[in-house]
Amino acid sequence: MAATDDSNRASPVTKREPSADTAVPQDSLQRASADAAALARQVAALPHLPGVYRYFSVDGTLLYVGKARDLKKRVSTYFQREHGGSRIGHMVSRIARMETTVTGSEAEALLLENNLIKTQHPRFNILFRDDKSYPYLKLTTGHAFPRMGYFRGAVDRRHSYFGPYPSAWAVKESIAILQKIFLLRTCEDTVFANRSRPCLLHQIHRCSAPCVGRISQQDYAADVSAAERFLRGEHDGVLRDLQARMHELALQLRFEEAAAVRNQISALSRVLHQQSMEVDSDQDVDILAVGVRGGHVCVNLAMVRGGRHLGDRAYFPSHAKGLQALHEPDILQAVGDPIGETVLNAFIAQHYLDLPLPAVVISSLPIDPEIISALQEHSGRHCQLITAPRGTRRRWLDMAEQGAQLALARLLAEKGAQHERTRALAEVLGLDTQNLEAIRVECFDISHTAGEAAQGSCVVFEHHAMQPSQYRRFRVDGITPGDDYAAMRQVLARRYVRLAEDADARLPDLVLIDGGRGQVSAARDVFEELGLDISRLVGVEKGEGRKVGLEELVFADGRSKVALPPDSPALLLVAQIRDEAHRFAITGMRAQRAKARTGGSKLEDIPGIGPKRRARLLARFGGVRGVGLASVEDMMTVDGISRELAQTIYAALH
Repeated sequence: MAATDDSNRASPVTKREPSADTAVPQDSLQRASADAAALARQVAALPHLPGVYRYFSVDGTLLYVGKARDLKKRVSTYFQREHGGSRIGHMVSRIARMETTVTGSEAEALLLENNLIKTQHPRFNILFRDDKSYPYLKLTTGHAFPRMGYFRGAVDRRHSYFGPYPSAWAVKESIAILQKIFLLRTCEDTVFANRSRPCLLHQIHRCSAPCVGRISQQDYAADVSAAERFLRGEHDGVLRDLQARMHELALQLRFEEAAAVRNQISALSRVLHQQSMEVDSDQDVDILAVGVRGGHVCVNLAMVRGGRHLGDRAYFPSHAKGLQALHEPDILQAVGDPIGETVLNAFIAQHYLDLPLPAVVISSLPIDPEIISALQEHSGRHCQLITAPRGTRRRWLDMAEQGAQLALARLLAEKGAQHERTRALAEVLGLDTQNLEAIRVECFDISHTAGEAAQGSCVVFEHHAMQPSQYRRFRVDGITPGDDYAAMRQVLARRYVRLAEDADARLPDLVLIDGGRGQVSAARDVFEELGLDISRLVGVEKGEGRKVGLEELVFADGRSKVALPPDSPALLLVAQIRDEAHRFAITGMRAQRAKARTGGSKLEDIPGIGPKRRARLLARFGGVRGVGLASVEDMMTVDGISRELAQTIYAALH
């Protein structure tokens, strides 16, 4: 891909006329006019080639990322049309600079566009954020008796993966089914290698106990193969093969083995009978339904894998406000539901870049054929798009649409309750209730184990929701172990010292401290030293018996304690924020403590020991402790470890 030279800065072609009471310097108007002309020349010089364009504001903020089959035609539409007060019109009025990148094909443009959207979060792009990867069902290879298990993360091509699944529950349900039918093992290899007798799973007929030789390698391999075919949807073929195998064993007078296969057939028949949503083929199918309600949009994705409906998963886009006035030229618009179609197209483009494209996509709304074509080119797989399904597929789509409406109803109910909690807290503490969206709360907690691995946490509540991307952890050093007051002083000083020096910095409206008068007093000392308003400080003191619902609010400015009723919305919000700070602090502390106790950081800090050599050392000696007990000569037996490096490792660990 080649980038065009688009470094010229320019303001948009259309600009507001200054009001009578607003004086605009003459040089600013002249500069804006010159910049507009430069932007017009830049647009005129664009090639008729596929690529990606990016719009920036005057302060360098990325406003929008879009792709185009023809850059010149696409970008020109933004400046040749009158967008009025629409969302796009508001964006165009803020464009000060443009950058474009020419790509070899529209598929490359799609890939680049959505990578930029996911990483840069442009203000005017619809963004689907998914912090969790999809789970898979994994069958290991390279072992005489492959293991079946739950897996989430980057896939390894050496193993077999089935999915993705919409939820962990769907994976675990599939594992339970395979245990009942094919009796595959789920234990770790270390457990498998050290068994001397069958485990409980064998006793309840959920495992064939290959660990102690209760099944031959050949028969176990046949079960693994049948399980793989079952997961791919070849139900009838698996049943026929099992029946043929049962008859063959009976002819050989191996009646006990034939009875075991008969039980497999019976279990498989029951599962297929219970699964009322059979598919007429073994194709993977995704069902997409869009719901719009109360100013919110939901995309509900249901999955069918191997002939089994695995459930659904709801997605809510960010940056989707103002779509009612959306007239974007780079997204297919139809008369039926332009809002839903816009969001659906954005979801498909972002979702299937990182996941395999299914053989069939069923949609409640039309999908831009250019997006499907680009995704097919990117993945190298064909995808059939269906917008008017019949029979079973129609029922799937109806269920997905119902799921989208239910997810929206839950979201609106939760937002309403959270809005009420924010208002109640603002009224109790005397905060501004005119702009509840802008109320920002930061909460601090200290966690340690008898003084070890002390760590402070800061969580943020804003816009009626927790903001995980703004959470912070603080490693506490240089204090007496177990001194919570000193730890709180250190954490607050590190958090607010820069904000106190910056006159334009946004300070929180409320700072919650998990603790009573002692912690609040320590926090007040820090705020007074930094010249900050101590009325922002409120402690959350546990009530009598440290019972939930009996907490009291302690104020740093000398106000009397406040004990709210257990069912108070304000107290529920305070408890929610405090509990999140506690959880965040504990998880960080435990990770830090585990790292310190295993000594993993010691190996990582040794020069010349990278991930591969560290992995070889740990595998050779069974862990950091084993490496510490090894001699220089023992370490030299590991591939890549010279005598000099072995001596360095030995010295560092001793």
